[in-house]
Amino acid sequence: MDKATGKDTQNNQPPGYTPPKVWTWDADSGGRWASINRPAAGPTHEKPLPIGQHPIQLYSLATPNGVKVTVMLEELLALGKTGAEYDAYLIDISEGDQFGSGFVEVNPNSKIPAMLDQSTSSPTRIFESGAILLYLAEKFDALLPADPAKRTECLSWLFWQMGSAPYLGGGFGHFYAYAPFKIEYCIDRYAMEVKRQLDVLDRHLSDKQFMCGDEYTIADIAIWPWYGLLMVDGIYNASEFLSTETYTHLQRWAEKVAARKTVQRGRMVNCTWGPLEDQLHERHDASDFDHKTQDKIESKA
Repeated sequence: MDKATGKDTQNNQPPGYTPPKVWTWDADSGGRWASINRPAAGPTHEKPLPIGQHPIQLYSLATPNGVKVTVMLEELLALGKTGAEYDAYLIDISEGDQFGSGFVEVNPNSKIPAMLDQSTSSPTRIFESGAILLYLAEKFDALLPADPAKRTECLSWLFWQMGSAPYLGGGFGHFYAYAPFKIEYCIDRYAMEVKRQLDVLDRHLSDKQFMCGDEYTIADIAIWPWYGLLMVDGIYNASEFLSTETYTHLQRWAEKVAARKTVQRGRMVNCTWGPLEDQLHERHDASDFDHKTQDKIESKA
């Protein structure tokens, strides 16, 4: 115990904390996202969702999970799948848009992304990014191998990402970048697991162009916005801390995927940070990339 601060230096904890017998919610617990987190489901306010003219309606934000879906849709359109034309509406999670009544109807879990397919006899709702990727791949017969063995391999990596990325985002990213104070135990625990995951990917990609061999699939689309962005853009400003440059096969794959025009467009959709020319808050037509990015909108204001 540090007598000057009262801090438990051995366990790297603030002074005086013992878990209570029954947990109660402290809305002022601190942290970057404390204002939007709560221990209950359901809507907090009435707010219907807008509906555009295209078959696919997407309600999202350009976080890694949101980027998965916009990249997928741009890939499908590039393949000539015109039925994948979409309207993308911004869900500002910092303002609690995900708790609006309309959004909760599409995704009762109140997380982005959420999607409506209006081309079905009655609109089909799909939530969870992995489910959306699989739904779109099956609907348009694209980006998912037809061979049973290759398909199974692809789905294994898709579900690997769904189970693994929370350690990177909600675990490492939260405690390293967003928590109101640094806890050595938490950062060490999640850094160790993230580096293990990076090693898994690096070893797997040592003799492969993409996650499933020579074929670009939904496995790449799912994994890249988390692990690829960590490699090429240093999300959480953690590249040096995690020594990402040492994972050379993963780095090569990350840069190859990042160079795809479809990936570059997908990253722009529903993005509200970074260079203004890379922000397309809403997307309703392919021409929006040329005419409605935030730099052009603000120059006209």
